[in-house]
Amino acid sequence: MSDEMVIFSRVHDLLSWLLPKAERFPRAYRSTVVQRMQDAALDCHEALHEAANTRGSSRLRHLRRADATLDTLRVYLRLAHGWRWLSDGQYGHVSVMVAEVGRLIGGWIRVTPDRTAPRTSSDAK
Repeated sequence: MSDEMVIFSRVHDLLSWLLPKAERFPRAYRSTVVQRMQDAALDCHEALHEAANTRGSSRLRHLRRADATLDTLRVYLRLAHGWRWLSDGQYGHVSVMVAEVGRLIGGWIRVTPDRTAPRTSSDAK
């Protein structure tokens, strides 16, 4: 359970850094690209909380959704960097944060049993 707590701390740090930063992105894009970026970050956070409150295949489904929304966030961050909304240093910083969250999600996925997968003889050992 402590690993789960680490992920919530890291996602909180990511949101605390990203959301105020996104408010300074060009006004013309705030209702489109910026909103989608923020939604991806918040959807990832929400999926992680849903995963924490479920078990088995349902948990796995939420974790995979969190992973997918994190990938979407990566796309928007690359765009923001390419459009010079994020400096090289800012992009480097947020990329490290996103990579860590991704590793934590991946680890949680690996240790979550998939109750929909057929059992093999090696599972019983």
